[in-house]
Amino acid sequence: MIRPILLDTCAAIWISQGDDLSAPADNALIEADSTPGAILVSPITAWEIGILVARRRIALSRDPTAWFHALIGAGIELAPMPPEILVASSFLPDSALRDPADRILAATARAMNYRLMTRDGPLLDYAAAGHLAAIRC
Repeated sequence: MIRPILLDTCAAIWISQGDDLSAPADNALIEADSTPGAILVSPITAWEIGILVARRRIALSRDPTAWFHALIGAGIELAPMPPEILVASSFLPDSALRDPADRILAATARAMNYRLMTRDGPLLDYAAAGHLAAIRC
């Protein structure tokens, strides 16, 4: 059985734009693509996209809500974000993660046994410390 992949916000943006990913990331996505529910995005990504657009850090061809729904419509599923994961994000072991969205992504990956696809340094460091599985994109 394939271990599902949770996309961080940058990975979701790059995938939606057809940007190049690392060979391990490409291979993991190809492998997961044949299994329903094996590629997911967190609802916190919708919030992050909204913030990035509002602060003019990225430009999208459509409004952030439509962009997020298109991502979901393209076969990427919505990861759960129950209160237990949100609370768990406050109690991550040995965490130097400061970004609340990163904390939620890490807690989601840990709780659901997902591999987190990211290029974010602090998240990759957290994975290297053995706290979650990550795929560098």
